[in-house]
Amino acid sequence: MKNTKVIILTLSLFILSLCLHAQIPDNYPGNYASKPRFKALVYWTTNAEEAHVDFAKEGLSFFKRLNYGDGFILDVTDTFSGYTYEKLKEYDIVIMLNGYPESEEQRAAFEKYMENGGGWMGFHVSAYNDKNTNWPWFVQFLGGGVFYCNNWPPQPVKLEMDNPSHAVTKNLPVSFIAPESEWYQWFPSPRLNKDVEVLVSISEDNYPLGIKDVVTHGDWPIVWTNKKYRMIYLNMGHGDDEFTDATQKLLFINAFKWVLSSNKKGDPFK
Repeated sequence: MKNTKVIILTLSLFILSLCLHAQIPDNYPGNYASKPRFKALVYWTTNAEEAHVDFAKEGLSFFKRLNYGDGFILDVTDTFSGYTYEKLKEYDIVIMLNGYPESEEQRAAFEKYMENGGGWMGFHVSAYNDKNTNWPWFVQFLGGGVFYCNNWPPQPVKLEMDNPSHAVTKNLPVSFIAPESEWYQWFPSPRLNKDVEVLVSISEDNYPLGIKDVVTHGDWPIVWTNKKYRMIYLNMGHGDDEFTDATQKLLFINAFKWVLSSNKKGDPFK
């Protein structure tokens, strides 16, 4: 009798497992990588303003956490020396946290990388340019704008989505309060460039913006892409508060994935 009960129980469990397995849909939602999906290079430097170094350190931690489980190959460098075009083209995206190539050789390699389909995600001071930068290609790459003015001290602001249907912004609120930062305004506004799509701007509701250095008016885009390239620029990047807000972190992740998804090699997330 005992053996009969064991046989019946075993058969019952077997039938139940078959029924459960039969209910699993063919179109399984999980897409688990069997190897790293792409290769990313993060550049940062300690040869920068203290607040920009603080941001870079937080940024490194942020991208390392995104790589839990080795979803991609993540290389980190504090110099562009030795990064020829042949070396750069190994990477699907280059992330500049608080600086950019300085020498003519480094700049030429980066230009060639971007002109041949490279991917770029830049923050805050990585796009800073003025009369002393002397890199005309970089200015047109950013949409033609040159650093114009900024608020001071750093403070939170209300941000607005310019295109709520874009892949970078579609799962974000139409506006949100971003953590404190020093915000750069550009002239002429990148928005005037036909090749530029502005995704996020500082709301005019913030004016006058600043305590010591006060900005009273002007068009103020802070996240945009030059559609001629696989790139996105985000003006956040001053201090160690930039990764404290979930909405802003989601914006960063969206931007990161969007640049990668437009790779001519194919979308690594599909």
